[in-house]
Amino acid sequence: MDQRSGQKRAVEFLYPPIDPFDQRVIDMADGHRIYAEQCGNPHGIPVVVLHGGPGGGCSPAMRRYFDPGVFRVILFDQRGCGRSRPHASVHANTTWDLVADIEVIRTALGIDRWVCFGGSWGATLALIYAISHPDRVAHLVLRGVFLMTRAELDWFYGGGVGAFFPDLWERFVAPIPQEERGDLIGAYHRRLFSGNLMEESRFGRAWAGWENALASINNEGATGESPAEYARAFARLENHFFRHAGFLERDGWILSERHRIEHIPATIIQGRLDMICPPRAAWELAQGWAKADLRLIPLAGHALSEPGISAELVRVMDGLR
Repeated sequence: MDQRSGQKRAVEFLYPPIDPFDQRVIDMADGHRIYAEQCGNPHGIPVVVLHGGPGGGCSPAMRRYFDPGVFRVILFDQRGCGRSRPHASVHANTTWDLVADIEVIRTALGIDRWVCFGGSWGATLALIYAISHPDRVAHLVLRGVFLMTRAELDWFYGGGVGAFFPDLWERFVAPIPQEERGDLIGAYHRRLFSGNLMEESRFGRAWAGWENALASINNEGATGESPAEYARAFARLENHFFRHAGFLERDGWILSERHRIEHIPATIIQGRLDMICPPRAAWELAQGWAKADLRLIPLAGHALSEPGISAELVRVMDGLR
């Protein structure tokens, strides 16, 4: 089967888009207003979708992994991105603010326990939320695991993956003076928060382009041009969180606290060729976790839209009926 027929076969597993039956903006009383929506079955199994980034925002395509007759799907744009406001703001915007927001949304919707569905940074946030509120999580569905460790950040921003993509790496580091390249997160931070909108947007596009180029194994090297407003918000938020190591107490915090959630069933979907979040993190997360089911997807990278990953996620959700 060639790649084009594989793509068509995977798309056949997906459900049609679901229109929201409830859209609202929740005032978090600290200057942030969070966009949230519900779709699917109002009386179905509740599942909260945690998008990536930080700063990626939700999209209608994320509704297509759930049988609309079975699931009550809750999506929201995390602080500073998507339809939440203020846009691109890092004020009062930490991992712990996001965890608190999830609890506000759950309480506002009258949900006792729900499935947490997240990929990449969304998987990170799902794990941190579950560790913080284990009694509120019925099942974890994680994709492209990222544990917010120094080793993972060094891999992506310290030249590790650049050994596989030297041309794209050179394009990413080129705007930064040679003397600043020892800390690219810091160097980009100074430019993403310079106060000059044009400069912030230009460096936002460079930051987002580096990640986008490596998301799929089918990418032929083009970094693409994200819309300036989106790229600026995505890059500022991601850089802000990474510069502060996810606001976690110590490196390796998630694995050290995993014992709090080992009673929760978890399904982990991981592309074997994921260059953004290499499979090592998913493997380490699953080791010794009796209720974790790690599924390594061959010929798949990082993106949610990878055919093998999309198909497997739908199979997993169908199995939770």
